[in-house]
Amino acid sequence: MIKRTDRKLSRSKRHRRVRVHVAGTPERPRLAVFRSLNHVYAQLIDDGASRTLAAASTVALKAKGNGMAEAGQVGKEIAAKAKAAGVSSVVFDRGGFLYHGRIKALADAAREAGLEF
Repeated sequence: MIKRTDRKLSRSKRHRRVRVHVAGTPERPRLAVFRSLNHVYAQLIDDGASRTLAAASTVALKAKGNGMAEAGQVGKEIAAKAKAAGVSSVVFDRGGFLYHGRIKALADAAREAGLEF
C-alpha cells in the first residue's frame, strides 16, 4: 500500500523547522508570507512584542490578474507600509512554502521597492 503524504502537515513541519532560527525584532521584524489557493498574505511581525506592524494581501488590494502579478503588488504594498512604519530591513519567513512562484515574486517586488532582507 502506498501512503499519500499530507501536504499541509509537511508544510507545517517545514515552517516549525524554519521558525526555530527566524524571529522578528522591533528593528528587524519578520516578514511572514502565507499563500492560499486564491490569495497571498504578508505581515510584518515583531515577535518580541507579539504584534503586527503592517499587513497587505490580495484581498485588501482587490488585485486582479494572474497570481504572480498579484503577489508582486502585495510585495510593493508591504514594502511601502514598512517604510511608513520606519522599517527598512526585515527577516523573510516563507512560512514553509517553497521559494518559487508567488512567494519569490512577492519577495522580489518587496526588494525592488526598497526592503532589505
